[in-house]
Amino acid sequence: MTVTSATLSHVDEAQQPRMVDVGAKPVTHRTAQARARVTFPHDVAQTLHAAGYVTPKGAVLTVAQIAGVMGAKATPQLIPLCHPLSIDRCDIAIHMDGDDALIDCTVSCRGSTGVEMEALTGASIAALTIYDMCKAMSHDIVIAEIRLVKKTGGKHDFGAQEQA
Repeated sequence: MTVTSATLSHVDEAQQPRMVDVGAKPVTHRTAQARARVTFPHDVAQTLHAAGYVTPKGAVLTVAQIAGVMGAKATPQLIPLCHPLSIDRCDIAIHMDGDDALIDCTVSCRGSTGVEMEALTGASIAALTIYDMCKAMSHDIVIAEIRLVKKTGGKHDFGAQEQA
């Protein structure tokens, strides 16, 4: 596939960055879900579990949930070409799967552009917060698989068939 300004929505004909004009797009209900994975060394995961996921810095998963919501709300300040959105909902769910913390961030709004970046940012910030709160235990903690799981609303849905 040849990449041109027609295939890249955030550059103009002169290949200069631009914010996409969404003024003519219809307002619809839009939802996006993103996931991040934080993998702990086995001994660190066991220690965290035994401590109820509380470190000297505080309740790891609770603080990460709050940070994820704050990150989703701050997306347009962090990603230069993102539109500021009025977010109706942001849920951060974190659960342990073996030595991994799985973070799901679901964001929704009524608007003329999607909330994928808000969901991805929320999941990312929650993962970074977990790392920050646990790094004294190990620097071998890995943040991985930050990805869009699902989006609905707008022109194209993604991942919705998996939910049926």
